[in-house]
Amino acid sequence: MDRRWLAALVEAMEQAARPEVRDVPCDARLIAATAAHLARPAPTFAHCGSTYSLRN
Repeated sequence: MDRRWLAALVEAMEQAARPEVRDVPCDARLIAATAAHLARPAPTFAHCGSTYSLRN
Protein backbone atom coordinates (compact mmCIF):
# COMPACT_ATOMS: atom_id res chain seq x y z
CA MET A 1 0.00 0.00 0.00
CA ASP A 2 1.23 3.45 -0.90
CA ARG A 3 1.47 5.64 2.19
CA ARG A 4 2.91 8.74 0.54
CA TRP A 5 -0.46 10.48 0.90
CA LEU A 6 -0.31 9.92 4.67
CA ALA A 7 3.23 11.27 4.88
CA ALA A 8 2.15 14.34 2.89
CA LEU A 9 -0.85 14.84 5.19
CA VAL A 10 1.33 14.65 8.31
CA GLU A 11 3.82 17.09 6.77
CA ALA A 12 1.05 19.55 5.89
CA MET A 13 -0.39 19.34 9.40
CA GLU A 14 3.05 19.91 10.92
CA GLN A 15 3.56 22.98 8.72
CA ALA A 16 0.13 24.35 9.63
CA ALA A 17 0.90 23.87 13.33
CA ARG A 18 3.97 26.13 13.23
CA PRO A 19 3.43 29.29 15.34
CA GLU A 20 4.40 31.66 12.52
CA VAL A 21 1.76 30.10 10.28
CA ARG A 22 -0.93 29.96 12.98
CA ASP A 23 -0.44 33.67 13.78
CA VAL A 24 -1.46 34.74 10.26
CA PRO A 25 -5.16 35.71 10.20
CA CYS A 26 -7.37 33.68 7.89
CA ASP A 27 -9.46 35.38 5.21
CA ALA A 28 -13.06 35.74 6.46
CA ARG A 29 -14.37 34.78 2.99
CA LEU A 30 -12.46 31.50 3.16
CA ILE A 31 -13.90 30.74 6.59
CA ALA A 32 -17.43 31.53 5.36
CA ALA A 33 -16.98 29.38 2.24
CA THR A 34 -15.67 26.48 4.33
CA ALA A 35 -18.55 26.74 6.80
CA ALA A 36 -21.06 26.77 3.93
CA HIS A 37 -19.43 23.72 2.35
CA LEU A 38 -19.45 21.79 5.63
CA ALA A 39 -23.10 22.72 6.26
CA ARG A 40 -24.22 20.93 3.10
CA PRO A 41 -25.63 17.42 3.54
CA ALA A 42 -23.31 14.49 2.88
CA PRO A 43 -23.70 12.91 -0.58
CA THR A 44 -25.72 9.71 -0.70
CA PHE A 45 -23.94 8.13 -3.69
CA ALA A 46 -27.28 6.66 -4.78
CA HIS A 47 -26.19 6.89 -8.41
CA CYS A 48 -23.53 4.22 -7.78
CA GLY A 49 -25.97 1.57 -6.64
CA SER A 50 -23.97 0.68 -3.53
CA THR A 51 -25.72 -0.67 -0.44
CA TYR A 52 -23.06 0.93 1.74
CA SER A 53 -24.37 3.88 3.73
CA LEU A 54 -22.45 6.73 5.33
CA ARG A 55 -25.03 6.64 8.11
CA ASN A 56 -24.23 3.06 9.25
